[in-house]
Amino acid sequence: MSTPETTAPDPLGHALQAYQQGQLSATLAVHSSVADEEVLPAAYFFRSLWEMPELERTALEQCQGRVLDLGAGAGCHALELQARGFEVKSVDISPGAVAVMEQRGVREVACHDLFDPALAQGEKFDTLLMLMNGLGLTGTLEGLEKFLHHAKSLLNPGGQILATSSDISYMYEDEEGALVFDLNGSYYGEVTYSMQYGTEQGAEFGWIFADPSLLQDCATAAGYEVEFLEEDEHQQYLVRLSLSF
Repeated sequence: MSTPETTAPDPLGHALQAYQQGQLSATLAVHSSVADEEVLPAAYFFRSLWEMPELERTALEQCQGRVLDLGAGAGCHALELQARGFEVKSVDISPGAVAVMEQRGVREVACHDLFDPALAQGEKFDTLLMLMNGLGLTGTLEGLEKFLHHAKSLLNPGGQILATSSDISYMYEDEEGALVFDLNGSYYGEVTYSMQYGTEQGAEFGWIFADPSLLQDCATAAGYEVEFLEEDEHQQYLVRLSLSF
């Protein structure tokens, strides 16, 4: 007797599919190592241009050439860029998200991990887009450094990464406002998350929130020019990492 195939949990994808099918109240429970459980409405992934934060609207304005949208979710950024005439390839690790993007009319969609060798299949891009704290997709400080080198193989000469991230040091302030870190522990911006949709519990995954000085050091060491374009009141920022070659 053959063993039936097991399908990895995909709570994000199933929440997005439920919303796409008309369950507009579909929500995810987000568990993290640094905060209490949060509720994330699936609707957030379907927002229109004017529902997007200003950082994201600025990022879309700064896109150039052929775009690779990483961690594309339900495709809201890709659809806006397509409407502006851009060629966009959208990638997400969630099979459900990929299916939703196809249903919504995103023209080029693929299901890949960020470090999958088949991510670009030898193709190069002018802009890598990583929004919604998109640098977090790299997982850890080591993963961030690895990705910055890997991204060079995805970019055309003069290409750019447009990404958002946050400094979450404020979460470690004591009552007097002093920062309290475990100096022997991992980088304070490394967080562990998991998502749950209904009774479906997803696997834990790493996520990194890179403070600006850390990113500056990592990106400069990897050979990028660093330009911080905008910051909001929540210590989230938009950065452009450019390659001059």
